[in-house]
Amino acid sequence: MSQPHPLFGGALSAVLPHSTTDVSELREIPDNQEVFAHAHTDQSLIVEMVEYQAQVADQDAARYHFEDIAGSNKALEPGAFEVTSVVSMSKSELGLSDCSSAWMLTGTQCVSKFNEEARNTVTLHLGLFRLPQFSTDVLITFNDPQSISPDSSSAASAETHREPWSVQDFQRLLQTLTLHDSGLFG
Repeated sequence: MSQPHPLFGGALSAVLPHSTTDVSELREIPDNQEVFAHAHTDQSLIVEMVEYQAQVADQDAARYHFEDIAGSNKALEPGAFEVTSVVSMSKSELGLSDCSSAWMLTGTQCVSKFNEEARNTVTLHLGLFRLPQFSTDVLITFNDPQSISPDSSSAASAETHREPWSVQDFQRLLQTLTLHDSGLFG
């Protein structure tokens, strides 16, 4: 079992999958995000703290954030995104027991990288931890490209799917997410 990786200066930690590259070493990342890329595939993981959406019911919150991501990815036109499942995660299985509820959503989005014309079909696995006492939702997104357009800048890496991350890797990350310092939330 891998060691938990510190997130947000050690305020949180989680067990990350193998072959993880910290994207902040390559480019600027917003303060509310930790971004990791697979060293050999186009997969990525984003751990993000966003404002708690009090007006959104718990069971709808994962879909709300998924659609927000679709908007950011310019994948909002009909057929460009689809939610295939939303399940509640049992708090007894989670390290982050401070959450009021936790959800895992699976869906797909047709997205382009860097505003390219080429669209790639990406499966999004989204973990959501609701922390109303800190006015925060913790979102963890696993981007798992399914089909890469030959015109995409990602096409070169599409042929090298050596030991890609699995949904089990993502679930382990969700289950091992642990809060060490609530000062993180202000």
